[in-house]
Amino acid sequence: MSKQGRWRVFHDKFVVEERFMEPGARKGLYATAIILAVIGATVFFFTLAGVLQHDGLASADGEAQKWLLTTRSGALTVVMIILAIIFGPVGLPIIVLVVTVAWGIMAKHAWRPILLAAAMLTGVGLAQLIGRSVERERPPVDQMLFGADQTFSFPSGHVLGASDFLLITAFLVFSRRRKPKTTVVGFVFAIVGVILASVSRLYLGYHWLSDAVASVALSLVVLGAVIAVDTWRTARIPGEEVTGELSKADSQD
Repeated sequence: MSKQGRWRVFHDKFVVEERFMEPGARKGLYATAIILAVIGATVFFFTLAGVLQHDGLASADGEAQKWLLTTRSGALTVVMIILAIIFGPVGLPIIVLVVTVAWGIMAKHAWRPILLAAAMLTGVGLAQLIGRSVERERPPVDQMLFGADQTFSFPSGHVLGASDFLLITAFLVFSRRRKPKTTVVGFVFAIVGVILASVSRLYLGYHWLSDAVASVALSLVVLGAVIAVDTWRTARIPGEEVTGELSKADSQD
């Protein structure tokens, strides 16, 4: 490949992809973004208020923890530990790095993997900021099955990271697909993954129920922001002025 050809490929990599859709479809995406953000923010602040005032959803934390203690078994504990490692502070960053780098190299445009990486970093920042502000204690150390953890409990970084990665990846991949069934299947798998990540943290004794609920709610806010930004930057209506290059083969990226 000539020097000019290599430069063209590099240039195209960082030209934001654009896609055409009907006005109603674009409005639907914006509406979805707003609904997700509003629901997520409402649930998060409702849960936070309960945690700070020791009522609301937080009042069910103790009973939920007691019930989970009765479900413990050797085989189930192994499964939950594996899930904790996958969605943990070592496993998940490696997965995100591999996915974003591979996606960025293989795709014609790097917009979506860059957006995914930015969203993941946003989630990490929110978890750290909120955790240090609320300073909630975790469940008793003697209930923890995978080593002691003295860091703050609210929200769960594991659950927030898993939710961000699974839900945002599902959107960025399947929002370009034209088959609704494929999109539904993709999001079903993502939601199942979020549930498993949440249950594993509660089962292993590291978080309260309200920690997990708040984390998923916060992830919905991040997802809503990603949908809004992606739609604003890439969604075009036929006849509208094009600011970048339309990726004709985007569905194959």
